[in-house]
Amino acid sequence: MAEEGQPDGAKAGRTITVDRHQNGLPFARIALAGAAAIALVAVGLQFSKGGATGDTAVASAPADQPLSQQADVGTMIARLEKKLADTPDDAEGWRMLGWSYYGTGRFADAVKAYRRATALDPANAEGWSALGEAIVLALPSGQPAAITPEADAAFRKAVSIDPANPRARYFLGVKKDLAGDHKGAIDDWIALLKDTPAGAPWEGNVRQTIEQTAAQNNIDLAGRMPAPAVPPGSAATDAIPGPTREDIAAASALPPGQQDAMVRGMVDSLAAKLKADPKNADGWLRLIRSYTVLGDRKAAAGALKDARAAFAGDAPTLARIDEGARQLGISAP
Repeated sequence: MAEEGQPDGAKAGRTITVDRHQNGLPFARIALAGAAAIALVAVGLQFSKGGATGDTAVASAPADQPLSQQADVGTMIARLEKKLADTPDDAEGWRMLGWSYYGTGRFADAVKAYRRATALDPANAEGWSALGEAIVLALPSGQPAAITPEADAAFRKAVSIDPANPRARYFLGVKKDLAGDHKGAIDDWIALLKDTPAGAPWEGNVRQTIEQTAAQNNIDLAGRMPAPAVPPGSAATDAIPGPTREDIAAASALPPGQQDAMVRGMVDSLAAKLKADPKNADGWLRLIRSYTVLGDRKAAAGALKDARAAFAGDAPTLARIDEGARQLGISAP
């Protein structure tokens, strides 16, 4: 595939960029990243409410210091950086730092952190797929996306460890699409869609990607697309991936009060992104759930109201949002 200039896929009339407002492809990437951010919410609250000891705390501030006096997310990142300067062989710490950089848009720094994490823990599939994604997003602003050789190797390493890894499978399909193999990309994405659990945050975006690619390249999808899965029970919200054992261990490196500060900062960041780009149903469901986990039901109800306003007139999406909120016991004010 082309490394410079327009990728081959663009020559077929479909330029894929890292700008979230362009084609459907980047949306699935955002959904996957958002799920990770909410996993951190669950991690932070699990430890802050469960009495984590903070034995490996990155700062000496008292864990019971009022939240208003805790440092912001940027300071939390700085403290984690300091901790890793003292303990440079902490793979989980590097992975959490990469995650934090990613969540604040520092993609080039995320690449460096994930490179270190994968070097220290080469058997972690999520670390490899996160590295590949960060490499893609670290490309210069305005440059069409490309799956560079390093990103491709990272995604392939991820699926060699975990063949079901959705992020790696998605981006390997992107590589085919960029190279002009639209049918091969669609085949890969349909296989991913068939393996996707009901209610997974990237399900609708992958489906949209397939449909757009097929329409733009005159590819017949008749009989090939699985029917949209209806999440049973609370799966409308529970399908968001929870923290792994490694995520929990990484989060425990922060004292409980600092976990609260980082979690709140990430939730506020998600809210700001949705304000700027409200046409993201999965994002609204994650925000409603996040506020609920934080115990801020008023904010959750407000988010539901904003989500409904964003999708006014879109009955299927409104029904999905309402069901997700209902499962959390939230109703619009």
